[in-house]
Amino acid sequence: MKSMKVVDDQRLDRAREEFVAQWGALGTQWGINRTMAQIHALLMTSTHAMCTDDVMDALEVSRGNAHTNLKELVNWGLVRMIVVKGDRRD
Repeated sequence: MKSMKVVDDQRLDRAREEFVAQWGALGTQWGINRTMAQIHALLMTSTHAMCTDDVMDALEVSRGNAHTNLKELVNWGLVRMIVVKGDRRD
């Protein structure tokens, strides 16, 4: 039998995935690139800082696509880059 925490974590993961997908769809209606909107939703719902590799893995997008959209989100002031001690990634 699965513990309640595991079940709750799975529900939260599914809800997050659905939110990211729907935010991406809304983004296209607002004239925003779908991937950019999905990255924005992913970062808004993350409990920790994410690097480009994390975004690539979570959304299954290319490095170039993730990097370009992250850079644009930073330029728009919607996300910010932070430095994590001991980590060289942005």
